[in-house]
Amino acid sequence: MPINDSAATAASDPLSAAPAERTPTPVWVLLRGLSRASGHWGVFPEHLLRELRALQPASRLLLLDLPGTGALRRQVSPTQVSAIVDACREQLQRHGVSGPVSLVGMSLGGAVLSEWASRYPNEVEAGVLINPSLRPFSELFRKPRPMNYLGLLLLSLSRFSARMREERVLSLTTRLTPTQAIIDRWVELQRQHPLGVRNTARQLLASMRYRASRTRPAAPMLLLCSKADGLVDWRCSQAISRAWGAPLRLHTKAGHDLPLDDPQWVARAVAEWLRDRSIQGVVPGEWH
Repeated sequence: MPINDSAATAASDPLSAAPAERTPTPVWVLLRGLSRASGHWGVFPEHLLRELRALQPASRLLLLDLPGTGALRRQVSPTQVSAIVDACREQLQRHGVSGPVSLVGMSLGGAVLSEWASRYPNEVEAGVLINPSLRPFSELFRKPRPMNYLGLLLLSLSRFSARMREERVLSLTTRLTPTQAIIDRWVELQRQHPLGVRNTARQLLASMRYRASRTRPAAPMLLLCSKADGLVDWRCSQAISRAWGAPLRLHTKAGHDLPLDDPQWVARAVAEWLRDRSIQGVVPGEWH
């Protein structure tokens, strides 16, 4: 995951680039969605790090693979989001991260973020949820679109070539990204870390089982969603925003994979949120 910054090495090992004598160091942890690995963030981490460094010069990113994906593809993915949270916490410990972190979670990663903040409030300083599908909020208007999720699962079972499978995933999850711009990279990721049918099904089960708290987390939250999302109705984010009193930013044209469709927009939205909080004099970790 190339981040062209001499002060920040690849996001797979961002902690090794810590500037001296800066404490505490803001650590931002990125959590991907169903059956996708950290490599599928594309160029978004570069944009996010650039925006963060303008506000928090010592910031670094840590991109985690959920169990059963990416470098952890040989692990059995838990069927409970709470167990995925514990696995991610163990990863942080191995990276030597002990203080509170800020989390960015997309789709299933958003459920992991929500559960993490609920169970371990002292470990989460802030959270950014991207196109989350969280019960009970989705039930207020419409359940998530299960046939589209089933389509993703069936793709992992298909005999299509890796290129054809990845092209179909892109068509389900993006609206603004030209397929040819990234398809070679995605096929290479699939070759390095083949998509496991069993783990895809187990992650889907964990996502469908998860139920978030109606009570807002202790850590401040930002919601980002796409109105053209073909997998999750954007009104789920709206319902969460209203229940928690969390700010919501809506992209009118992007698909489910918002960080891939418009990485600059997402990075700026996070930075503007942090900047507004700073101007208002809000202490990190507090809502208002």
